Amino acid sequence: MVKDLFQRDFQVINVGLSSFADSIHQTGGTALQLDWRPPASGDRVLGMKLALLVGAPEVDTANQVAYERFLSAQPILMGVDSARNAIPNLGERRLLHAGPPIDWNRMCGPMQGAMIGAILHEGWAHDPISAGELAASGEITFSPCHHFGAVGPMAGVISPSMPVWIVKNQERGNMSFSNLNEGLGKVLRFGANDASVLERLKWMETVLGPTMNAAIRQLNGVELRPIIAQALHMGDECHNRNSAASALLFKRLTPALLKTNLPKSDIARVLEFLAGNDHFFLNLSMACCKAMLDSGHGVEHSTLVTAMARNGVEFGIRVSGTGEAWFTAPAPRVDGLFFPGYSQADAAPDLGDSSITETAGIGGFSMAAAPAIVQFVGGTPQDAMAYTKEMYHITLGVNEGFTLPPLNFTASPAGIDVRKVVDAGIAPVINTGIAHKDAGVGQVGAGITRAPLACFEQAIARL
Repeated sequence: MVKDLFQRDFQVINVGLSSFADSIHQTGGTALQLDWRPPASGDRVLGMKLALLVGAPEVDTANQVAYERFLSAQPILMGVDSARNAIPNLGERRLLHAGPPIDWNRMCGPMQGAMIGAILHEGWAHDPISAGELAASGEITFSPCHHFGAVGPMAGVISPSMPVWIVKNQERGNMSFSNLNEGLGKVLRFGANDASVLERLKWMETVLGPTMNAAIRQLNGVELRPIIAQALHMGDECHNRNSAASALLFKRLTPALLKTNLPKSDIARVLEFLAGNDHFFLNLSMACCKAMLDSGHGVEHSTLVTAMARNGVEFGIRVSGTGEAWFTAPAPRVDGLFFPGYSQADAAPDLGDSSITETAGIGGFSMAAAPAIVQFVGGTPQDAMAYTKEMYHITLGVNEGFTLPPLNFTASPAGIDVRKVVDAGIAPVINTGIAHKDAGVGQVGAGITRAPLACFEQAIARL
């Protein structure tokens, strides 16, 4: 009987608007709120396009190919050389930058400052004013690092004379590159370009780069995935926390350096620099992830995301099945912790290629492995666990090579699927540093942000 129904204790699951559950709670009842939203944010046209891709045999087959290539990649650090020697077709008057394509007039403050510093480092101009004029003249070509198999944190600038890590995927032969990490403080990647920055860049070009190359040659290359896997077991997530990974690299390089015939003074200064730079491995983590993801790029019909990158103005993604296309949206702000004296009013929008780590399933996707990271980016260890668990809903699978101790050594979520992102309405999480909006001030905080859903919706429409 209907009247008997209302005399029983209800077991209610409320789907959608929470106000319905609130009404039940106010009357003393209990209700489980299910956080559900319609696929494609309720956009009927986009939803129909999404439906054509879900379960499509050609898409599933393509994803199997792309995902297997990504998982089977074996990135090996082969050495260090100048960008002009290492990166094919770079040319002599091209500067690489982080994120999707952008011209000089649209660049944010930190990126413009970094470009001016790179021009001064190359000797193309002799003061910041003339360097800025040269940058605006059209005589310099600006290109995304990603267009040349490279990645760089924050401004991401790579100029022809700068030393770069050379990484080769032994499985398929594709190469990736990244600049070397300058450390913290007043550095080029945040737009600083004064005499101290230029002096450090010259030392990195003439001493640090050749010294690293000698050590790597002594070792006959360095496998990068095992270092990341071990670092995840030691409290790193290999994006904003690289303490363990940098220490493991230091442990590998030191005996090799001592076996070379390099000047002892150079070896001592290099080791001192490495020992004082807990972020030194970050650029290698990025190059490793880039080599893995590029291995899965270019598979027709695949919905695997192979890059997420930001230039401080736009956030962009690339997808395996859509070739060289970028899908962009305004770069989001970062919600996080600010250094004393700074606030959101001082912050630039999200910036850098370092979200390649999240794209590969580490960084924010593996925050469960690094509970201490919340002291830097905000939140609680429980939040870090929740971010990782949420990301399993939008990936093609897991990476058995990267396991997470706090989740009972469950493999990390890996292989972002644009279909799942749009279907679930769950945007990929990214933990990141926050740059000051003005060139040269540097890092002012760190926090959590999300990739804009609009990028993934555009990709669905194109696919």
